[in-house]
Amino acid sequence: MTEKQFCFAEPRTFQRQVEDQPLRNLHRFLLALFFAAASLFVAVVSVEAQTPGIAERPYLGWSSFSQQTISSNFLTQANMAAQSDALLSSGLQAHGFNYINMDSGWQGSFDAYGRPTPNLTTFPDITALVAHIHENGQKAGIYWIPGVEYPAVVANSPILGTPYHIQDILTVPYQAGNAFGAPGTSPYHYKIDFTKPGAQEYINSVVDLFASWGIDAIKLDAVTPGSYSYDLSIDNRADVAAWGKAIAQSGRPIWFTISWALDKDYLSVWQQYANARRIEGDIDCEGNCATITNWAMASWRFYDLVGWQNDASAAVGWNDLDSLEVMNNTTSGLSSEERQSITTLWAMANAPMYLGGDLTSLDDFGKQILTNDEVLAINQSGHPAKQALGGDTPVWVSDLGDGSYYVAVFNLNAFPSRVTVPWSSLGFANAPSVRDLWNHIELGSYGKAFSTTILGHGVRLLKVKGQGRVQPAEAQSYEAEAATLSGTAVIAACAGCSGGEKVGGLAVGANNTVTFNNVTVRRSGVYQMQIDSLTQGPRSLIYKVNNGPLTTLNVGGGSFFLPSSTTVSVPLNAGVNSLQFGSPTSYPPDMDRIVIRGGGFGAPPLPNSVTYEAENATLAGTVTPPYCEYCSGAAEAGNIGGGSGNTVTFPNVIVDKAGAYLMEIDYLTSGPRSFFMTVNGGTSTELDLNGSSFSLPTSAVISVQLQAGSNTIQFGNATGYAPALDRIAIAPVVESANLSASIVGKAGAQNLRVWKISLNNLGEGRAARSEINTFSLTQSSGDGTCYPKVIGRLPIELGDIVSNGHSNIKVPIDFSKCSNNAQFNVNLVFSANNGADVGSLGGSSEIR
Repeated sequence: MTEKQFCFAEPRTFQRQVEDQPLRNLHRFLLALFFAAASLFVAVVSVEAQTPGIAERPYLGWSSFSQQTISSNFLTQANMAAQSDALLSSGLQAHGFNYINMDSGWQGSFDAYGRPTPNLTTFPDITALVAHIHENGQKAGIYWIPGVEYPAVVANSPILGTPYHIQDILTVPYQAGNAFGAPGTSPYHYKIDFTKPGAQEYINSVVDLFASWGIDAIKLDAVTPGSYSYDLSIDNRADVAAWGKAIAQSGRPIWFTISWALDKDYLSVWQQYANARRIEGDIDCEGNCATITNWAMASWRFYDLVGWQNDASAAVGWNDLDSLEVMNNTTSGLSSEERQSITTLWAMANAPMYLGGDLTSLDDFGKQILTNDEVLAINQSGHPAKQALGGDTPVWVSDLGDGSYYVAVFNLNAFPSRVTVPWSSLGFANAPSVRDLWNHIELGSYGKAFSTTILGHGVRLLKVKGQGRVQPAEAQSYEAEAATLSGTAVIAACAGCSGGEKVGGLAVGANNTVTFNNVTVRRSGVYQMQIDSLTQGPRSLIYKVNNGPLTTLNVGGGSFFLPSSTTVSVPLNAGVNSLQFGSPTSYPPDMDRIVIRGGGFGAPPLPNSVTYEAENATLAGTVTPPYCEYCSGAAEAGNIGGGSGNTVTFPNVIVDKAGAYLMEIDYLTSGPRSFFMTVNGGTSTELDLNGSSFSLPTSAVISVQLQAGSNTIQFGNATGYAPALDRIAIAPVVESANLSASIVGKAGAQNLRVWKISLNNLGEGRAARSEINTFSLTQSSGDGTCYPKVIGRLPIELGDIVSNGHSNIKVPIDFSKCSNNAQFNVNLVFSANNGADVGSLGGSSEIR
């Protein structure tokens, strides 16, 4: 094991690692602890990031890499010039987008001094290209990685201005120069020994060459510790320092970004020399899905950011979340709601906003969200947000220091969710002024809380004037090392933790747990629970309160020595309570402590949805629970179907009252596959699903009828293979005070029917940009099984609707596989004003 792996880190691969003897590598643990402590010490004395003056705010621009992942021949001089022209003509440049960054693949050879030079076939005149970018009023960025590549090593070129040669500055014996290599004698790039004369001069010469071309930004990739490599034999801290010094001596103002998944334990180095650092892996699917990215990849940034949220500014550098994939609804792989949500997250984080994809494919909605100056002002505010509330409806808040706050309320569920945010949980008593920044609307005053319904994967973005002091809530801290430990859980030193210790070793297994048996409160009610955990990258905690249902909390972090905090609402009983943490099927993060706040009232209400992890359900036959990096709970249920006994059963799905509910199904498949689903042993419902990845989940939302109390829901496929199943989530159908929908007509042939849907605006104002967001039918009774297909692309736009007006739309539906006596549950979600007004129609029993 490496130092980081000893600290209970599972490698970010699909291969699990057994952690059966954690104490046998104690000396490695102490070595890593030493590096962490040294990093913390240096952080105190470091005061400003590299190249002051050019990174007072995060930059806005574009990068080539995302489009390269779906178009292998994209990186050419002609295409880069075309993208520069498109940025200028798009109108985005007038709103601050002005960087054109060339990523990996521009280089073709080396000059007489061992410095990288362009591929003359694809980049015949890079100086002319940079000049073209500058003429367009933009800045040019370029890509490189630490070390010296093999051809330059073999050539043993002289180092410009010195008596030394390339082989004079290499580590001996040869080692990998970055995370793309591996320890050994023939790594991809050879490691530089910066204690040797000529080493710094070599990096100076490379940066001087880039500067002579007119380069304005450098991305240094595959930097360790980070890039999912924690082997300190591939340690690029000295490289980062050398590049920072080289930029300083070049005399040219150059933005410097280091990448990727940087280890926060060494923040003191990163902040001293770099303007930004990538805090996670690539957002791009890179062939693992059919588009540039998808929601599973993009949404993981909500967890990544938590561990770094307190460390972002011009002085310490900006947190880079990778490319902002919001160009369009097709190649980006994201819906309009998802594009708006991640734009909001990047803005709230004050992250560099560099677009991915083809700028010539920018659609109207992409232009609308990227030219919203009120949103861009958040990104440039210099006040990065912090997560106030976690879970599936997280709330991020930026305190502007003058009584004003930016507040972003997200919904990570695929169905609409009702969310209430008490102002007291954000630090003030009431809000005399609330503005909707996506819609440019003054919403007026709100007393003690803000309540809203948010579309699946959507967001509400507000600017709030806070008023009134709030007394700190009662709080009680409970240390993990003082809790009851079972299984593989062990106590370890942790200098950055509360009490100087943490609990790790929470390996896969239901018996590997941390249990707080003495959580005592005076009255029954809802409390806020702060969970301080430690992880490198996203992981999942599964917890239960007083033997209640298992609850999934997906968390993130940048260190196994520096805890990060997530706060959720939990129900507690008067007196003594028991809270247990672990994970039956994946590696949880290490745990520092929990903090319980409140008096049983005034906390954010419990979520109105409940998640049930498939891997923790009843698995029968061939079904197994493999690791799944981007799944909720970090695991899935796979090998479903291909026989009647290969099923996943959720035996205890509980709701308060009988009626229609929304059910989100998160699944994984590459190509079409089907589930056959039963509820309480009733009619089997066929769910024909499609996808493009067996490792990245996607979602479907349907309407189901449930009985009061306990329900049993089963998934299988007796004759064919089903998708893998990540989770299901159950929520009530949401209603809107301003919008309603109804089915007002049906016509056409028996197999291809056309339904007329009427969307009504009951509010006093105009319902702008109204649309039907989701529309599905599932069979509830009748002969056979079928899954009617709504023909056409969602969302279905209905345009603006005046007050007390309505708009009708005709929707064709394919019923060709359905019996004549079949009836169907309808799930229809509709919205207006960029998701500010949301409603749904669900549960009605319809014939074709």
